[in-house]
Amino acid sequence: MFNFAAVLEQNSHRFGDRIAISESDRELTYRDLQMRVQSASAALRDLGVAPGDIVAVLLYNRVEFVETMLAANRIGAAVLPLNYRLSPAEWQYILGHSDAGVIVTESEFVPAVDALSTAIPALRRKVTLDRAMDATWVEYEALVEAAAGRTTQLVDVAPGALQRLMYTSGTTSRPKGVIISHENLIWKNLAHILEFSLTSDDNTLICGPLYHVGGMDLPGLATFHVGGRLSLIRKFDAAGVVDAIETLRPTNIWLAPSMMNAILQLPDITDRDTSSIRFITGGGEKMPIPLLDRISEAFPGAWFADAYGLTETVSGDTVNDAEHMRSKVGSVGRPVAHVQIAIVDEEGAPVAPGELGEIVVRGPKVMAGYWRDEDATNRAIRNGWFHTGDIGRLDEDGYLYIEDRKKDMIVSGGENIATPEVERVLYEHPDVIEAAVVGMPHERWGEVPRAFVVLRAGTSTDSDTIKEFCRTRLAKYKVPAEIHCIESLPRTPSGKVLKRVLRDSPA
Repeated sequence: MFNFAAVLEQNSHRFGDRIAISESDRELTYRDLQMRVQSASAALRDLGVAPGDIVAVLLYNRVEFVETMLAANRIGAAVLPLNYRLSPAEWQYILGHSDAGVIVTESEFVPAVDALSTAIPALRRKVTLDRAMDATWVEYEALVEAAAGRTTQLVDVAPGALQRLMYTSGTTSRPKGVIISHENLIWKNLAHILEFSLTSDDNTLICGPLYHVGGMDLPGLATFHVGGRLSLIRKFDAAGVVDAIETLRPTNIWLAPSMMNAILQLPDITDRDTSSIRFITGGGEKMPIPLLDRISEAFPGAWFADAYGLTETVSGDTVNDAEHMRSKVGSVGRPVAHVQIAIVDEEGAPVAPGELGEIVVRGPKVMAGYWRDEDATNRAIRNGWFHTGDIGRLDEDGYLYIEDRKKDMIVSGGENIATPEVERVLYEHPDVIEAAVVGMPHERWGEVPRAFVVLRAGTSTDSDTIKEFCRTRLAKYKVPAEIHCIESLPRTPSGKVLKRVLRDSPA
């Protein structure tokens, strides 16, 4: 049975009285959740949802988010998690492109969904977690209560059937719909269960958004798969996350770089009890030693599992193991089970260890392609390998190092400058808490580095001081020609720095 919803059915028998999911003051056992998913799946079927259909979810981290996903999967349908930080125009494009027939949302987004729904003929039913404002809306809890006691058959879907449709952030063009199958998710879960030694005693604190694979999948649903607990925080708040760690005693957490930085800036963080955390998953930016030291001070004894993955691979393709957290600092580790990583040149041929090239990935958790975009699929998947567009290298031990995005590599006077190398030095300055480097046009050299830094509050350090600091640690051509001190770095909702915005900045 490849239907991911079968995991809940099995866990409701094995771990019926154990907490499956919580949010604020709500807790549901596996048995409770199974009963509610049965009712919700019957309600979706009453709304006309059939196998192969898509149900959009525009919610903060709510129990109903996971319920809706499992209910849709149970009857052979899929979910479309919508990024709540997008504009209504972007929601409209995604809903129209996906042909989602039902949307589940909450009061904050109801007016915007109302305004755009008339332009999306396929969107036939609108469900709100709150009170329905008019007859065009139905209330989620009323649907579940009306279907209480009814059962639905668990549809035995094909391994490659759509489990979830997730649209990429679209930093350079229209977002693309990533086809995540039941098979992709199950293989991802099994890999993470092995990598992190997950058991039913694990409790994953989810403070990243569920519309993103970091929040949902790293390790998220893998913890659920083995009968562990998912503890949801509705919206990220650094102080609230630390409070939750002390009260809920989670064993692991995923933190995007910006989230980690916010927690590390809490004035009392080293005095708080974070001892329950046995590992933190993160990644997305090359890890400098000073930042790793600060993480270790805030989470003593925790393994910082620097990881690399993409929406297209359901996250977490490589993980730096606890044994090599420091000896291989800056690396995102070796491939997880059943994943192959290679570094190739422009012609697609493998390069020698230590040499830079494009990172390509292969394995059963890699997507089949992009939704209704054959050209993009063919560009991304060639000869069975998914081409990530990221530049990296493998060392002699098979550990992966991310060096840059293809478009972010700076070519200055014929010399390649990997921006993370410059960023690492900037992070070594004691007053720099965030840093990003991009290329800027130069009449003589073609491009030169330009840096943007966020400084520690109250510091008197300025850009000239930081530039001098860099001169003692970098080759002359790698020293940023300009350094701009700003309040915060622009980021995607998943926490990645929007270097496109920085490149276009007139600062």
